Amino acid sequence: MRRILFCSLALLVSSAIGHAATCASLASLTMPDTTITGAETMAAGSLKPPYGPTLSDLPAFCRVTGVLHPTSDSHILFEVWLPEKQAAKGQQGWNRRLLDVGNGGFAGTIYYEGMAGNLRKGYATAGTDTGHQADAEDASWAYRHPEKIKDFGYRALHLTTERAKVIVAAFYETAPMKVYFDACSDGGREALVEAQRYPEDYDGILAGAPANDWTHLISSGLDVGHSLVADPAAYISSLKLPAITAAVLAACDAQDGLKDGILNDPRECHFDPGTLLCKSGDELTCLTAPQVGALRKLYAGGNDSEGRLISPGLMPGDESSWKAWAIGNAPSESNYVQNFFRYMVYDDPTWSGLTANVDTSLRAANEKMAEPLNATDPDLSRFIAHGGKLILYHGWNDPAISPLNTIAYYDSVVAKLGPAQAESSVKLYMVPGMAHCAGGPGPSAFGQLGIPTAKGPGMLSLLEDWVETGKAPTELVATKYSADKKVQMTRPLCPYPQIAKYAGHGDPDDSTSFSCVMPAKANNK
Repeated sequence: MRRILFCSLALLVSSAIGHAATCASLASLTMPDTTITGAETMAAGSLKPPYGPTLSDLPAFCRVTGVLHPTSDSHILFEVWLPEKQAAKGQQGWNRRLLDVGNGGFAGTIYYEGMAGNLRKGYATAGTDTGHQADAEDASWAYRHPEKIKDFGYRALHLTTERAKVIVAAFYETAPMKVYFDACSDGGREALVEAQRYPEDYDGILAGAPANDWTHLISSGLDVGHSLVADPAAYISSLKLPAITAAVLAACDAQDGLKDGILNDPRECHFDPGTLLCKSGDELTCLTAPQVGALRKLYAGGNDSEGRLISPGLMPGDESSWKAWAIGNAPSESNYVQNFFRYMVYDDPTWSGLTANVDTSLRAANEKMAEPLNATDPDLSRFIAHGGKLILYHGWNDPAISPLNTIAYYDSVVAKLGPAQAESSVKLYMVPGMAHCAGGPGPSAFGQLGIPTAKGPGMLSLLEDWVETGKAPTELVATKYSADKKVQMTRPLCPYPQIAKYAGHGDPDDSTSFSCVMPAKANNK
């Protein structure tokens, strides 16, 4: 069936080529389960999308909007933006590539800012809301809507990609030279869904901090939440997080040869939360005994009743960033945990994580939601056979998704395919001091999500070179910018398992003072 569908798409693309199209004429394109709702030439300047900030400095482009309805319960919004065929003087023309954007959380919006960034660089670009309109932490749309869950899980992005290829071919009278995907978080999950389920959709994929093992990630959060929320005395106020970070750095910062507020590999930091135990009364600079237990759990991750790991925990070194993702403003259930189990797993709006059994919840999540949501298959042989290249990246201090999850997936790919085949098409970069997708105490701008680095090519450019010339990426430079966008620091990022080692002399804020080396001992922990 998949082969038949691919052949049908190929026929649609080939039929679109050779029939000169104006932007307005794209409204009459006919594609399966698709309604084009608009095709309009947009003048250069600003655009106010339905939500999000006003987008400025846009070149003139053709904006195509549409709805996908593969089932009677599907209503998937998508957009395709096309740089003008003949660019005005001083503007970027089409670079003959299609670069699509992904989503975050439970999706629900089109990532217009990402599309705008791609457009400014000359890419045709596409995005989708994955079949519903809602805030990223809201999954109430999934309540008793199994087809919408499939749309969110895998169908919407795949169909958007197929339709975008047809629209590009119709407008430019030629298919895109190469097709790329750049996304993080749930977008990283979407990236791996594409590589595993639809290996011919993309030629190159940039996948950051993938939430690819969705059922285990959220179920682990349920167990960790029990330690943090079920006993109010165990809750750690965000006011105490800076003291935890300071204690961790005091214990571990110098281990990598440079005291700079960044842990090169937090797995080497064996910080004992018990050292923060309050000696005489509860203070912001110490932890009570229940809080020490909660901190240990945050580091350890979630377990089932037999002690088996469900999903790994957070890394030490930037606990100050945990408020938004791990701690919150007060003891309460995680919105992601609550929404996932209420509206996707149990179809029960009264479900409460405080009284839920972890083993039972994990089993139910896997039985019902693993198939439509998870992207854990290590067999990327079909993607590689297509010529696909995949770059994974993850911040070592991600407060939302454990970086150990991405390492585990990468290791599983290497084990499945063998080191030689995996190395030929898959790379992993671990980013010291980076939080979730960007930000954090370390340099975190390296060409992902359109965020430029100050020195050398970014990660997306390296991916393109790998796909188009066969030149495999090695090290690249990440940048930390100040609030006023000045360069504060640059550091090399190294292909895993290499690490950036300080030379022992030179400016520690300059990447030239570091080199990529293999770690002194194996770190596959």
